[in-house]
Amino acid sequence: MAFTKKATTPGRTIGQRRALLRSQARSLILEERISTTEAKAKALRPFVERLVTYAKKNTLASRRLTKSTLGDDEAVKKLFEVVGPRYADRAGGYTRIVKRTARGANDARKLAYIALV
Repeated sequence: MAFTKKATTPGRTIGQRRALLRSQARSLILEERISTTEAKAKALRPFVERLVTYAKKNTLASRRLTKSTLGDDEAVKKLFEVVGPRYADRAGGYTRIVKRTARGANDARKLAYIALV
């Protein structure tokens, strides 16, 4: 799966952005809900939704594509055995972003939860 140029994770090179998205996607698939900044959650959403769409197809090609993208057998197994069948009749919108309050006076980053619906 190609990483798109329109990804919006400012201040990172493409290699750092790939590593960040892979790591957060793995955590989201295994935990089903993670806390991160709002910008990272918005960048992660299309990445994870594409992986869930591949898991719904459940073909050998989609499994190999997902494995090469995530690089983690445990996450791929859960994606294809648990998450994919869960969304078999859903047309899209597999993730939800819920905004949280800001951290505090010294760190004003906007926080959010991203979860599988």
